[in-house]
Amino acid sequence: MNPMMTTKEVARYLSVNEKMVYTLISDKGLPATKVTGKWLFPQHLVEQWLENNAINFPDIASPLVKNQGLLVVAGSNDVLLDRAIGLFNDSQSDHLAVFANLGSMGGIRALRRQQCHIATSHLLQENGKEYNFDFAHEELDKLPVVVNFCRREQGLMLARGNPVGINGIEDLGNPGIRLANRPLGTGTRLLLDRELERCGIRGEQIDGYDSSHARHMDAGLEVLAGRVDVAPGIRPVAFLLGLDFLPLRWERYDLLMAKEYFFEKGVQAFLGLLHTPSFQSMAGSLHGYDASGSGQMVFQQ
Repeated sequence: MNPMMTTKEVARYLSVNEKMVYTLISDKGLPATKVTGKWLFPQHLVEQWLENNAINFPDIASPLVKNQGLLVVAGSNDVLLDRAIGLFNDSQSDHLAVFANLGSMGGIRALRRQQCHIATSHLLQENGKEYNFDFAHEELDKLPVVVNFCRREQGLMLARGNPVGINGIEDLGNPGIRLANRPLGTGTRLLLDRELERCGIRGEQIDGYDSSHARHMDAGLEVLAGRVDVAPGIRPVAFLLGLDFLPLRWERYDLLMAKEYFFEKGVQAFLGLLHTPSFQSMAGSLHGYDASGSGQMVFQQ
């Protein structure tokens, strides 16, 4: 399905007539935007609206059980996070950490459903400065505890030597540019869409915009193999793959935890790891990370 839906497509998707769609916009807050006199609906926002307005949501059959030695982390994937989980598992004899790559929004939703202890997220808010809190407000009954995992540099991963001459987001609108994109619900996709909108570029203009690569590394490998010219991602992955990198911004990558799980032994052990020389050295060995605030609690501004 196209990322932008028409009124007819939304009506079909919701199994209502088109007149009802206009009522849902005005009375129920159905996300929509009017372009040249026609209503358009971002698919991922329609899906989110539908889920947020569900009633009688079923209880989780098997919510997380405390003190079982299993630490479940879910959300946005990251190279340093993968290594930190490995370090945790090597250093803990009575705990095991596992990760589910669901994207930032998927992690927050897993937190709501009590399917994980920690959600990882880097969702940029509308003000272009703060991260994650507005999305947590939208999805969760109670605000979680937010702890910074790291800051990292987001941008565009390019083939070595930048043979097609991409010098800014505006160049993604040039004819013939091939893109490896990230899934809806990921912070990287959200940032790319914001930047494209700022430059007046429609995603469907770009070859490969509708592609979906689950990890930064997967998207970077598409560039390395020459199948595409560019992919949104983080500098550490470009560094590991030997790709060129065009920076867009430093971002905050956070850990979100429900308050009832925050003092769990496994959660506290993982947070404590972020202050150790081993973790700091690991972060310093990869270009594009700033671990100076790792392990510090973050409060909404």
